[in-house]
Amino acid sequence: MSSSISNAPQDTVDNPLNATVSVNFSKVKPALLYLPLFFLIAIVLFLYSQDSLSVAGYVNIQKDLFLAINAALSQYPNTIFNLTQLGDAMIVLSLLTLFIMYAPKLWEALLSASLVSALFSNVLKKFFAIPRPAAVLDTDSFTIIGKTLTGHNSLPSGHSITVFTILTVVLFAFMPKKASAKFLWCLVTLGLGIVLVLTRIGVGAHYPLDVTTGSILGFASGVLGILISRQYKIWNWIGNKKYYPVFMLLFVVCGVLLITKISKENLVVYYVALASLLVSLYKISTLYVKK
Repeated sequence: MSSSISNAPQDTVDNPLNATVSVNFSKVKPALLYLPLFFLIAIVLFLYSQDSLSVAGYVNIQKDLFLAINAALSQYPNTIFNLTQLGDAMIVLSLLTLFIMYAPKLWEALLSASLVSALFSNVLKKFFAIPRPAAVLDTDSFTIIGKTLTGHNSLPSGHSITVFTILTVVLFAFMPKKASAKFLWCLVTLGLGIVLVLTRIGVGAHYPLDVTTGSILGFASGVLGILISRQYKIWNWIGNKKYYPVFMLLFVVCGVLLITKISKENLVVYYVALASLLVSLYKISTLYVKK
C-alpha cells in the first residue's frame, strides 16, 4: 500500500479510500481478459453453428427474442427511458465526480478504460455495420421509446460498453475483503449492469446480442483501463489540486449541457446527474480555496 501511495503527487488528496482503491487495483490480473475472450469466441461459434454470421442471419436468429424483451420492458417507458440514459458517458460519469477528490485512482482507471471502450465501439460498429432494429423490422411490431435509430451501427451497443466499462472499474475499485461480501458485491453490480443494458432492447435500439457483446467488451475495457492506468502514470495528475480549476470548468460545461438536455427531455436522471455535478463543484471549489 505504501508504494502505491508514494507514487502519487505531493498534493494528491490523500485518504484511506484512495489507498483502498489503489490496493484493489493492484490485485487485478491480466488473466481476467481470458474471460471476455472466451465469451466472445462462444458467441461467434454459436452464430457459426446456426449459419448466422451474415447480417440477415444475425438479425433473424434473435428477432423473436428481441420482440419479446422489447414488449415486456416497454410497458414501463418512463423508467426504461430514464435508466437507459446511464449508458451515456456524460451522465454516468457525472454521478462519480466526487471521487475525483476522494479517489483519484478510480478516475485514472476510468479515463483509460473510457478511451479503450470508445475505440472498441467506434471501430467495431463500422466494421460490422449491422442495421438497427428500426432499419430492418416493421416498426409497428415493436415499441420505440425516444429517438428512432435507423443507422447501420447496431453491433456492439455503445451504451452497453459504457455501462460495463464503468461498472467493471467501480467493481474492482471497491471490492470488499470478505468472500461473502465480494460475492454479494459482484452479484449486485452484475445485476445492475444487466438491467441497464436490457433497457437498450426496451427502447427498441438494439438486439440482444448487441448488448451482450457490448457488455463483454465493456468488461474487457474496464480491466484494460485498470491495467493501463497502473502501468502508465498518464493520469496521476488528477489528484493534484493545482488542476482542480480544469475540473471546475468541466463541471460547469457538463452542467450547462445537462440543463440543455432537461429543457428538451425532462428526465429525473438528468436532475440527479446535475445535482451530483453541483455538489462536486461546491466541494472541489472549497478544497481548492483551502490549498
